[in-house]
Amino acid sequence: MVRDRVIFIVCLAMKYLSSLLLALALAPLATVRGADAKTYQVTGPVIEITETTITVQKEDQKWELARDKKTKGSAKVKVGDKVTVYYRMVAEEVETKDATKSEKMKTEKIKAEKK
Repeated sequence: MVRDRVIFIVCLAMKYLSSLLLALALAPLATVRGADAKTYQVTGPVIEITETTITVQKEDQKWELARDKKTKGSAKVKVGDKVTVYYRMVAEEVETKDATKSEKMKTEKIKAEKK
């Protein structure tokens, strides 16, 4: 009887532990996926490449994009190659400023018109 109870407790602990380990293993995937920004792309010939940037000509615009060692496929790119660069726009800093007096007046006027 005691032996059966011990086996039951051990099995229950193993189920709990395996569920906990699975949850811990999957948790980073959920947080990374939620933080992803929308992906954009630019296509054109490479006009300049450095260790930290790649510059692509798109029509009459030059697109200079940052890159690092983690950027996939960028090691074999050279000037003149036609490439498609996939990138994300990520905010580095957000600075809050008080609304000017005229902006506050416009906001108050809009609120008053809605009433």
